Amino acid sequence: MAATPRPFSAHEWQIAWRYLGARREHGGISVIAWYALIGVMLGVATLIVVQAVMIGFREEFTDRILGANAHMTVYSTNYQNDAGQVTRAITDYAQTVETLQATPGVTHASPMVRGQVMASANGRNAGVDLRGQSAQDISKLPLIGTPESASGDLANLSQGIAIGEGVARELRVGVGDIMTIISPNGVQTAFGTTMPRLNDYEVVYIFKVGRYDIDQTRVYLPLEEAQYYFDREGTVDEIEVLVDKPDQIDSYRPALQAAIGQTKLMWSWKDSQGAILSALDVERRVMFIILSLVVLIAALNIISGLVMLVKNKGRDIGILRTMGLTQGAIMRVFFICGSAIGVIGTFLGVILGCLFAYYIQDIQQLIEGVFGGQVWDPQVRLLTEVPSRLRWQDVSAAMGMALVLSFVITLIPARNAAKLNPVEALRYE
Repeated sequence: MAATPRPFSAHEWQIAWRYLGARREHGGISVIAWYALIGVMLGVATLIVVQAVMIGFREEFTDRILGANAHMTVYSTNYQNDAGQVTRAITDYAQTVETLQATPGVTHASPMVRGQVMASANGRNAGVDLRGQSAQDISKLPLIGTPESASGDLANLSQGIAIGEGVARELRVGVGDIMTIISPNGVQTAFGTTMPRLNDYEVVYIFKVGRYDIDQTRVYLPLEEAQYYFDREGTVDEIEVLVDKPDQIDSYRPALQAAIGQTKLMWSWKDSQGAILSALDVERRVMFIILSLVVLIAALNIISGLVMLVKNKGRDIGILRTMGLTQGAIMRVFFICGSAIGVIGTFLGVILGCLFAYYIQDIQQLIEGVFGGQVWDPQVRLLTEVPSRLRWQDVSAAMGMALVLSFVITLIPARNAAKLNPVEALRYE
């Protein structure tokens, strides 16, 4: 008795590839199947690119937050000062900074004065976020001390002011130019009215973080000068804290609260930006589901292609059955035909998607150069260019999803081919 060939043996692969390679007039694979292959390829590529851009946006957004802002900010609760005014100024900031820096996990702590003012130069005005810190403390922020691009020297901050590139562009100033800072909360006159406070400063440092809302509004003065300008000598508004593991900032809360006492409050970067990051995560998952449906629709075309192939190969199926091929062998032959479409489309899609995601910034520049305008508006997206981060888990998820869909969908027409009665298939031949 002859041994039964093992599943997916060489002759099954040979028959399947012969059917796939045959021309349509000879009963080969139909144009619909080619559409299915291209559809799967484009669907997988799109899924990879969208996931890479959304992950890149999240990571880049987070890096810009952590690179230009404190990981934790310490405030004071409301209290009444000696003049009977309700204030939140921190008077013991030197001692608090020293205590925070001694806390395990804290890499740096710095006092800061902050206020909203107007900057003016060359007949142009811009609202800016003025922060008073020492040059040494500012340099601890990675994207301020070592930004994407910079002009001037941060070490000269004691001689003037440091501004974001967007502010410099709006006011049309450069290093060495003079700009005026105007605060509506100025000095009291003898007539009981308040005059705006105006001070001129030389621009000594211009930085570009790469995040629109920071470059367009951020301005730095030396701490002592900012205290004098806002009339807050001997006090600060808040204390910035940097930790060694900012993604685990919540784990530092108990130790930090013990260090600052109950009269002060904390506000972490996750408190201020957590809603945006959560929304990005939800949007990424939803987009994966939506684009998976696109791949599913493309894969459904495999059924149409295989149905036509089975119809054209009815006579061949009858002959193969009379020669001794089992129903399982016939099913595997057509399963190979259909799954090959999905496998080839998936791998071509992975290659196309990875290449597109890797060169997406070059593609952005090409499109903007050819058609003009902006593909990525930094005023809306906050970042200055399209971010992209390829992760093996995202590529694997897209590839695995497409392969599973292709295999499952192929089973239906392959099973129908195996059930074809050889007598009926050869009756009219």
